[in-house]
Amino acid sequence: MTTRYFGAPVKRNEDRRLLTGQALFVDDVELPGLLHAALLRSQVAHARIKSIDVSAARQRPGVVAVYTAEDLGAYWQPGPLLVPPPPIAGIVFNQRCQVPLAKDKIRHVGEPVAIVIADSRYIAEDALADIVLDLEPLPVVVDLEKALKDNSARVHDDVRGNVAAHVRQTKGNYAQAAAKADHIIRRRFTYDHGASQPIETRGVVAKWDGRANQLTVWDTTQAPVFIRNGLAGMLGLSERQVRVIAPFVGGGFGPKIMMFYPEEVLVPWIAMQLDRPVKWIEDRLEHFFATSHERSQIHDAEIALTKDGRILGVRDVFLHDTGAYDPYGLTVPINSQCTLLGPYVIPHYDSTFTAVFTNLPIVTPYRGAGRQHGVFVIERLMDIAARELGIDRAEIRRLNLIPKDAFPYDNEIIYQDFAPLGYDSGDFEPILDKALAAIGYDEFVRGGQARLREQGRHVGIGVACYVEGTGIGPYEGAKVQVQANGKVSLATGIGTQGQGHFTSFAQIAADQLGVDVRNVDVVTGDTDQFYWGAGTFASRGAVVAGNAVNEASLVVRRKILKLASEHFECAEEDLEIANGEVSIVGVPGRSVRLGELAVKANPMRGAVKPGTEPGLEATAYFGPPGGTTAAGVHAMMIEVDPETLTLEILKYVVVHDCGTVINPLILAGQSHGGVAQGIGNAFYEHLMYDTQGQLLNASLADYLLPTALEVPRMILDHTVTPSPLNPLGIKGAGEAGAIPGGALFAQAIEDALGLAQKGVELREIPLSPNRLWELLNPDAAALGEASPS
Repeated sequence: MTTRYFGAPVKRNEDRRLLTGQALFVDDVELPGLLHAALLRSQVAHARIKSIDVSAARQRPGVVAVYTAEDLGAYWQPGPLLVPPPPIAGIVFNQRCQVPLAKDKIRHVGEPVAIVIADSRYIAEDALADIVLDLEPLPVVVDLEKALKDNSARVHDDVRGNVAAHVRQTKGNYAQAAAKADHIIRRRFTYDHGASQPIETRGVVAKWDGRANQLTVWDTTQAPVFIRNGLAGMLGLSERQVRVIAPFVGGGFGPKIMMFYPEEVLVPWIAMQLDRPVKWIEDRLEHFFATSHERSQIHDAEIALTKDGRILGVRDVFLHDTGAYDPYGLTVPINSQCTLLGPYVIPHYDSTFTAVFTNLPIVTPYRGAGRQHGVFVIERLMDIAARELGIDRAEIRRLNLIPKDAFPYDNEIIYQDFAPLGYDSGDFEPILDKALAAIGYDEFVRGGQARLREQGRHVGIGVACYVEGTGIGPYEGAKVQVQANGKVSLATGIGTQGQGHFTSFAQIAADQLGVDVRNVDVVTGDTDQFYWGAGTFASRGAVVAGNAVNEASLVVRRKILKLASEHFECAEEDLEIANGEVSIVGVPGRSVRLGELAVKANPMRGAVKPGTEPGLEATAYFGPPGGTTAAGVHAMMIEVDPETLTLEILKYVVVHDCGTVINPLILAGQSHGGVAQGIGNAFYEHLMYDTQGQLLNASLADYLLPTALEVPRMILDHTVTPSPLNPLGIKGAGEAGAIPGGALFAQAIEDALGLAQKGVELREIPLSPNRLWELLNPDAAALGEASPS
């Protein structure tokens, strides 16, 4: 009997290694003669460097070397632009990328100015105190609107008005639509900074083998192939001389796709200079400053509607904080701009954003990558429209959903993958129906909430819709090989950070090759094992690499059947592959093990037919023609204490369409993790900066992360609309759980506290009990009174 793994809730192959401590992480790498690095980071946000004196640090016992920007010589160069701007007419983009060590000027707190190499991390850290840094403080740029004024200080002296980019995209004619509208709503929305806070912070270990002319780098990156290629170019090596290994990574979430962080540039170079292996591991305090952040945006948006609630058009003008540098181009604000359109028919759209340089850490994609902002704006506009027009908030959403027969749907504006934003497939109304039913929406609004209010309980519901562009190109590849022992080896160029790749990819190969899923050995993130790949980001691993695995497995399957047909002297159509062997259908006892065929495919003697390829292996690549469109609806029921404004999540529902599901167990885990981060981003986590660019809550005692007490059990459900853009019909799901959280919390809190009747709208994220108290008690907050929570 053939076991089908694709679509089954297979337990993860990698978990035994993880749970028993056998999985290799970067900090586990120990090498003979290993040195340790520590970086001196600026404690001010904006200053000119007058001098750096490292002489005392170099004299400290145990210190091997100290480097400043001047010591790097020609190696000191700004980092590359990772993602160039999309081809949008009239675009303005000022490229300014981070540097290995600050030279002449410091642009944010935490920017490195020197690196110490010592026999231990303890000695290296102590030596940092020996360095004398003389700075000339400069005015600090933090406020987005003030940064654009002519009299503002400049983060980059040659960039007027601190404008990193200016982009306008239009669809239809919003002005004409607004002129015909029965109702226009205008509001300002803000979404502030947060951080990813993975369990494992970043780290780099580098070893130079002078005899072999080989550099090996262990890196917590999400894109090992691009790290290899970039380092080879910087260091004057061939790509074959550089091996990058991204082992098990304890959470990526987007910031670990950023490159090149200063440490990724410095540590390999220093290892080559000293001919000693070097390790740097980011500590938790450093992570607040040295790793890129989530984004801050200010939106001035308006929506034009008919009196019965149909959307005629939307206009949005927003500012995006890109931090001190913009190495990731415009991915985040473009995502915000595009995702605002949501699952709705919006005939006319006019969106303009200005990305602004500030004296804050770099902003790059973090789980959701700007989609949260677009969803927050459109979903809040829908809530306000429902209230002002007297329409049920669920029904106004239903009224405007793109109908099933409209797919593929062209939104006309340009997406982050440089192509027009199109939705390949979808059926949004059943998703909404399932979410409403699971949360008990109808019963709640028809009397359930009123009965709870009579009991003195303040309970509210939030419902938020979203779409997510996933599975973008350019490509991924996979190599599949049947080995002599009958097991299957599978290698791919992407890295893994907990997504379950070792299992989901094995399921795809196991089904095609008729082996036990536990007999598929998966290797990810090692450039010596697989040479090409883009990386793990944008909810694309299963979509792009998964289809590459499928294509390679199909080629191997054909080779198996061909070789077996020659072995049995029968037609390929008479054969079946199952349980690790090939057999003749209907002829008991006539079978051959896959391992035997693998040996036969690599003969030691004899002639082979022209064109014959040795081995049962194949390498295949898959590049999608465009991104696939996942969609979903989250619904949440909360109870709020009106005195302390603390809340409890009573029920949380996720209904998602990510196309064909490879493994529902892994999908559930992705949903759980995304929702947890979405809850944190919406109600707990907030990077608090003062006017001098100083982070006021740079510890996990002050930066609040949701715990198991705050993250509820979830009700998960799915609809399936297979994508026509790949053979497996897969869509991405990695970021979906985090995307609608802000809109969901704002709506549910308003509903629980009856804020509409009090004239209070929640138009900012993140919220918190303290911030809610300030919004509800503006006069007391202005006098400096503290909230009761």
